Amino acid sequence: MHFDTFIPAFILFAVIGLILPIVLSNIAEKGRNFTQEPEAAADSPATAEEASVYEQIGGAAAVDAAVDVFYRRVLADAYVVHFFEGVDMEKQAAKQNAFLTMVMGGPHNYTGKDMREGHKHLVKMGLNDTHFDHILMHLRATLAELGVPENLIQTIIGVAESTRDDVLNR
Repeated sequence: MHFDTFIPAFILFAVIGLILPIVLSNIAEKGRNFTQEPEAAADSPATAEEASVYEQIGGAAAVDAAVDVFYRRVLADAYVVHFFEGVDMEKQAAKQNAFLTMVMGGPHNYTGKDMREGHKHLVKMGLNDTHFDHILMHLRATLAELGVPENLIQTIIGVAESTRDDVLNR
């Protein structure tokens, strides 16, 4: 393990662990208000039927929070963490953020590789369906922790699941 990269990452996660719950509770509360108060939502530019998943979960702030919590979970999972050894997690988080934003209907700023090319080296390292399932489990748990409604979790997991064959290079 490289302690010169571990310590800054640990400090980052510690700070996020202290500040993030406050931010997330505000996001979750806004999400509950959005889904429970249709008359208030009707005054907004997009109604629930028109709003993208990105807008419904809270936009950029919610995606930022989700990516932070997601990678904290993934990096704590001994079963999948070895796939992230030597990875610049700041860049990885930025790519994941842009990708999730795009697939949930937010601004299209993703410029990374396609799923096959981006994960080809991981397949060579042994990435398989059980690893993919672990990642989906962490994504689902992250979204639930952040108070995302179940119907939106299902939609997001469905999109993630649709990438399985490309990620696993099948």
